[in-house]
Amino acid sequence: MPEPELPGDPAPTPVAPPVPLPGTGEPLPLGVERTPTGHPAVDAGLARLEVLDGVPTDAHVAVYEDVHQRLADTLAALDRD
Repeated sequence: MPEPELPGDPAPTPVAPPVPLPGTGEPLPLGVERTPTGHPAVDAGLARLEVLDGVPTDAHVAVYEDVHQRLADTLAALDRD
């Protein structure tokens, strides 16, 4: 079941599949625009995803795990405050 949209939530940004560069077989960057959340720790964590453009797929897992840990730590800190 999809999550309900809350008032004020930004519309999701559609993501197109990567398109190979002509003659290289390498995918182009997705070019997904990131909307700042206004929370510096969250924005810093999400900014880490920008390093994925041009990185081999097998290296993506480490970046995703790092971002996940940063966001989990930020949520845990909110519970302590």
